[in-house]
Amino acid sequence: MKNTVVTIQKMKEDGEKISMLTAYDYSTASLIDASGVNMILVGDSLGNVILGYEDTLSVTMEDMIHHSAAVARGAKNVLLVTDMPFMSYQTSVYDAVVNAGRLVKEGRAQAVKLEGGREFCEHIREITKASIPVVAHLGLTPQSLNVFGGFKVQGKSEDAAKRLVEDALAVEEAGAVALVLECVPAKLAALISKKLRIPTIGIGAGAGCDGQVLVYQDMLAMFSDFKPKFVKHFANVGEQMREAFAAYDREVKAGTFPAEEHTYAIGDEVIEKLY
Repeated sequence: MKNTVVTIQKMKEDGEKISMLTAYDYSTASLIDASGVNMILVGDSLGNVILGYEDTLSVTMEDMIHHSAAVARGAKNVLLVTDMPFMSYQTSVYDAVVNAGRLVKEGRAQAVKLEGGREFCEHIREITKASIPVVAHLGLTPQSLNVFGGFKVQGKSEDAAKRLVEDALAVEEAGAVALVLECVPAKLAALISKKLRIPTIGIGAGAGCDGQVLVYQDMLAMFSDFKPKFVKHFANVGEQMREAFAAYDREVKAGTFPAEEHTYAIGDEVIEKLY
């Protein structure tokens, strides 16, 4: 069954957990789509894991549209959510609506995600009025990395926790269809999840959220230099890829690949006529 904002909301109401993974290309999207996962996020994390940037701030609208459209071609059953990149919505409500529209029209997204709380409620309202579902994002919001002073858990103090609760209620009231909570203490995330009517999707926010999201390269151990605390390696694909690449390199250099079974035949009489 096709996952939509309606089916995701019903899962929340029925107490069913929601699964979400990132994807940035057609082939990965096709594999995720066939797995039973409910949602795909084309995250601006593509700046880190696909384009090799140090952060997400350099990601452009063109980057997001390009990758979202590729994912959409492989995503038949999931609900496809695409990130609004840095400065695509912060500049004005008008820019937010226009750029959200581009992600839907050109990137084939079915919902857009933006970071921030009460300060972006008007943006959420106006995008929603344009018939575009919005997923909000609170806690550690990577586009605010320079304000936070690094990747740090958010909402640990009483004041910070209160602000998070108030922001969550505000974005729901503004029309958000779901809320991502990133790097938030588990008990606080569980409390927010109980207070909201809309689904919460956690990443480093504990099992009390209505669903979970991970960057697929993280959960497949495709990076060895950094593993966030909240990541579980569900398969060591990274090591398998390295071993396969090395084996290919050895066989090519040894002349054992390609073998006869990997080649196409032609009659000797044809070849003889070419001399």
